[in-house]
Amino acid sequence: MKGLLLINLGTPDEPTPKAVRRYLREFLSDPNVIDISALGRFLLLNLVILPFRPKKSAQAYQKIWDETHGSPLLHNSLKLAEAVSKRLEGTWQVEFGMRYGNPSLQAAMERLRDGGVDEVVILPLYPQYATSSTASSIQAVQRLWKELGEPYRLEFIEDFYRDPGFIRALKATSEAYVQTGEGHHVLFSCHGLPVRQVAATATEPGLCCEADDCCNTIQDINKRCYRAQCLATSRLLATALGLEESDWSMSFQSRLGRTPWIQPFTGEHIPQLVEDGVRHLHVICHSFTADCLETLEEIGIRAQEDFQAAGGETLTLAPCVNDHPTWVEGIADLAAAQALKS
Repeated sequence: MKGLLLINLGTPDEPTPKAVRRYLREFLSDPNVIDISALGRFLLLNLVILPFRPKKSAQAYQKIWDETHGSPLLHNSLKLAEAVSKRLEGTWQVEFGMRYGNPSLQAAMERLRDGGVDEVVILPLYPQYATSSTASSIQAVQRLWKELGEPYRLEFIEDFYRDPGFIRALKATSEAYVQTGEGHHVLFSCHGLPVRQVAATATEPGLCCEADDCCNTIQDINKRCYRAQCLATSRLLATALGLEESDWSMSFQSRLGRTPWIQPFTGEHIPQLVEDGVRHLHVICHSFTADCLETLEEIGIRAQEDFQAAGGETLTLAPCVNDHPTWVEGIADLAAAQALKS
């Protein structure tokens, strides 16, 4: 029997400052996330971030926390894992783990070991490759795999930004939330990253983030470029939705600190869209596969307030692919295709 390990980033156990602080400490201690010197990361985390951010973040989590199901990210991820497990029942053992927090990667990998599988396909649920998410998850799996005695073969799926099944799932979950015409606009809002992290994935120095058009095409030299992959997903989805170039744009959210981040910024782009005549904004967050704090609170609440404060009328947020049947089928196809390569 084969195994499939689904991985998502993580979430606090509770929407409280204490739980958020514990989660942020684990998350932001990762050198893939805050890629500065160990001393600088320690000082930034303990003197700047942890004394202040947990309370603010806890308040944001409280706005989206479900009384019955708790964290939306965890709930949506578990539903997806259950649906994929049913789809692959009898041929695959499907497990789910968080890179940070609970349920842990180690517990998921131990269950796969105890299940007697001989090969495991690793699918980090991040459509576009990034060192702070994809690479970090892969490294964690490799470390735990060695600690467990290398009990099975590993096969990794590094990205799926242009996978046909993923694009079909995006279309299925977003097309009801999209309108075109005068005053309407579709915004693909993606998670942001520091420029240096994106540039570091280029195979030739000076290529990435130096030229205005470097993200327009994906070649071997920039095949892991997060911004280029986001743009590719946006274009594929725009085509699937029947959008013209003038109907849509792309921006990046969730920036932190003063270091340069990839642009344009969602927080600055939205008021500009209002100035350009947009009154009805339709947002799709295709860099997230499960609805979470960054989609439900940052876009669904804060961005909506900012849009209306700037003079816009309505902002609609399409749900992530979550556990949509089309995405469940897409994951089954991704796993099968990866297994065939081994």
